[in-house]
Amino acid sequence: MPPPRIIDVARTDLFTPQSDLEQRFDVKTVSAIMRIRDEYQWTLANPDQPDRMFVDTMVARHHMSERAVYADLAIIKQLLPALQSSSREWHRWKANQMLLETYQQAKRRHDTKTMERAAASYAKFNRVDLEDEQVIPYEDIVPQPFTATGDPSVLGIKPIENIDEVQMRMLEKYRKESIDIQDVEYEEADLEEKSLFGNDTDESSLLQ
Repeated sequence: MPPPRIIDVARTDLFTPQSDLEQRFDVKTVSAIMRIRDEYQWTLANPDQPDRMFVDTMVARHHMSERAVYADLAIIKQLLPALQSSSREWHRWKANQMLLETYQQAKRRHDTKTMERAAASYAKFNRVDLEDEQVIPYEDIVPQPFTATGDPSVLGIKPIENIDEVQMRMLEKYRKESIDIQDVEYEEADLEEKSLFGNDTDESSLLQ
């Protein structure tokens, strides 16, 4: 069976602990994932640096050829949009690692108080005292169907019998009541604002 593509492994397991990776993948794949993880962290820390700086840095850091580094850079650019949303999980994993390391160091020193604080922080951070949230996948959410209708009974309103006849009667009624209404001419009122307020009056002074 051929080894998996690095891009496929990176999409799903870039932040997986190295010990877990070593149980699932060959040495070459694990080494590549750890290298790309380092390159990804460098990219986040140096977002304004050009590709040339990335290449020079990684050639020196990992003793690779420029061609190999450019191949890694292509993978980073494909992963970056998706990995941005995953960075919270990465930091969560790092925080857990630090808490566990603190606990182990305190255990070696027989420092029970620090062990207790580290354990409490670990439990609180991971919310182990709460039930797991039930998240419904978006693809399983079925939109509620809506159908247009002219039936007012769907709103709890009793339909009017012979509605067309009622509408005609109302139209005739209001036409008769408004038959004597006529449009009249009018003129704009001259408020003589300049003589009342002066030419230098501004809006701010009127508001005081």
